[in-house]
Amino acid sequence: MSTRALASLPYEIIEDENVRIPVSDGIHLSARVWRPAGSESVPVPGILEYIPYRQRDLTSVRDSIHHPYLAGHGYACVRVDIRGTGESEGVLADEYLESEQRDAEDVLAWLADQPWCSGVTGMMGISWGGFAALQVAARKPPSLRAIAISSFTDDRFADDMHYMGGCLLSDNVAESGTMFSDATLPPDPAVVGDRWLDLWRERLEGCGSWAEQWLRHQRRDDYWRHASVSENYSDVQVPVLASSGWADGYSNAVTRLMAHLDVPRRGLIGPWSHKYPHLGEPGPAIGYLQEVVRWWDHWLKDADNGAQDGPMVRTWLQESVPPSTSYEDRPGRWVGETHWPSPHVKPSEHALAPHRIARPGEAVPETVLEVSSPLSVGQFAGKWASYSAPPDLPYDQREEDGGSLVFDTDVLTERCEILGAPRVRLEVSADRPVAMVAARLSDVAPDGRATRVTYGLLNLTHRAGHDEPRPLEPGEVCEVEFELNGVAQAFPAGHRIRLSLSTSYWPLAWPPPEPVMLSVHTGRSALVLPVRPVAEPDEVSANPFGEPEGTPPLATTQLTPPEQRWEVSRDLVAYHSALDIVKNSGAVRYDDIDLTVTRDVHERYTWVADDFCSPVAETEWIATFERGDWSARSETSTRVSCTPEEFVVDARLDAYDGDRRIVSRNWHCTVPRDLL
Repeated sequence: MSTRALASLPYEIIEDENVRIPVSDGIHLSARVWRPAGSESVPVPGILEYIPYRQRDLTSVRDSIHHPYLAGHGYACVRVDIRGTGESEGVLADEYLESEQRDAEDVLAWLADQPWCSGVTGMMGISWGGFAALQVAARKPPSLRAIAISSFTDDRFADDMHYMGGCLLSDNVAESGTMFSDATLPPDPAVVGDRWLDLWRERLEGCGSWAEQWLRHQRRDDYWRHASVSENYSDVQVPVLASSGWADGYSNAVTRLMAHLDVPRRGLIGPWSHKYPHLGEPGPAIGYLQEVVRWWDHWLKDADNGAQDGPMVRTWLQESVPPSTSYEDRPGRWVGETHWPSPHVKPSEHALAPHRIARPGEAVPETVLEVSSPLSVGQFAGKWASYSAPPDLPYDQREEDGGSLVFDTDVLTERCEILGAPRVRLEVSADRPVAMVAARLSDVAPDGRATRVTYGLLNLTHRAGHDEPRPLEPGEVCEVEFELNGVAQAFPAGHRIRLSLSTSYWPLAWPPPEPVMLSVHTGRSALVLPVRPVAEPDEVSANPFGEPEGTPPLATTQLTPPEQRWEVSRDLVAYHSALDIVKNSGAVRYDDIDLTVTRDVHERYTWVADDFCSPVAETEWIATFERGDWSARSETSTRVSCTPEEFVVDARLDAYDGDRRIVSRNWHCTVPRDLL
């Protein structure tokens, strides 16, 4: 469903471009402001979105869909670039720093003090913007009264793109490459004038390898505890509207906030990837901005509009689908839960029998099954967080299952629906001191096709927690328990539910330093499903949301076509395998500012046979900005490889003013493996 563009809104809009906001250390941040006409005499609440992704160009189209919409409903929307990005001064050295959060508090104070602002503020955002709003809310700035956040987490270590279950995610490398590029892009001379080159040089000389920084913290230490709201949920004392999608990497945080916060809160989880719900892919997208306006009207304007009515959590319960790397829409229905954890959802424990998932209460024999997975298990895993571009969802799991230990239910005689996080309890031993287990839950159709429903990872050295990992004693049996990602999924009668266990899952997660033989003890191991009985009420109407709305997007012209590829290759002579991901945007002209931006992105993940120290992750970015005879280009690359004892990081930066290279920097470092 496409977003309906509204040309007529309750309020006329004034747009202020290139606004400079001072912060406490003397630098200025760049902002764009949309506000209702007449707000100088009748002030309105202010809404802040605070991210590093360049409001003047790279996010300007998305910003133009929702910020004018909110302004047209009576709010002053302020979109600010974090220091060191866009036309903001300073250097962006890492994510979620103390200085970044202080800047946000300064911006909120500035916003509350403007003559067109009522002194009451809110924050909104997706991804980094969602993180920022939640983290700043925990600091209790005086003007902040509510937040609306999408695709975020409350736990930076274990539920971000870094260390899922203590396992190193390849998205750790991919995202470090993204930010390496974004932190080294030039400001626009049309805004900052002749200072642009000096400001750019400051960024280029002040940046570093983000991959190295993140690899130096392989356990949950103070680096990750900082800005992780899960450390103390009571720090958040404002109402929270939280949303995400089942295809995203961030869906778990929504239900955790619902369970742990003690403030007015509402959770929303659709079928979407890493997108705002009104732009959601796979569909159906929803009228999210109407929900946000209602949220702001209630908490920032004291409107008695029922924003707190209805279920605490509304989620899209997905129907069975054949495996595919992309879906235009996911069939399903909306269900609601008045509380979370939900009283409707009951744990259903199933012992693991030899290659079977037993029925609840069934006695099963105790035996030992072994698995040692090849490095090829994981090549069809998709991305940790889907962006729906290029198609990046998991494909048919049958090839993956060939290198896994597989347990199937009997053919289902009646429909089964689950809602929440399945759990796996395993009694295992390994023949190496460092090992991992990947658990995948799949929907197996009568023809054998297997669609992955959810998955989870555990670095077995983190079995007692992420703070102090301990090596395994080879051959010693231990009990481990971990959650898979939460999901809402229906399994039809005639299908089977499959649990697959593997000892590697590359390239989604980095493998251990050597192959592992994992022994699983049946009878004492189990799968626990969060079953929502089919007879339970849905608690919502069949269509509880309006159609997606927004304001007309800014005009752009696609000058050269984009290119997107996702290719798996295998050389059966040299046993060299690769996953190549191409995400080229082509040349896009932002018509309102006559600026052409071209971004070429290539991620490459390689390995050789079953050499567990052969994996290499590489990401390359080329970003070019052009207007008239002005041109600036940033070229960045990051490469992470490994030995049995350490990770090896190589990074490169070249920056060009026209055809003249003005900065060339190289990084090389090694980081010891910390039971990883």
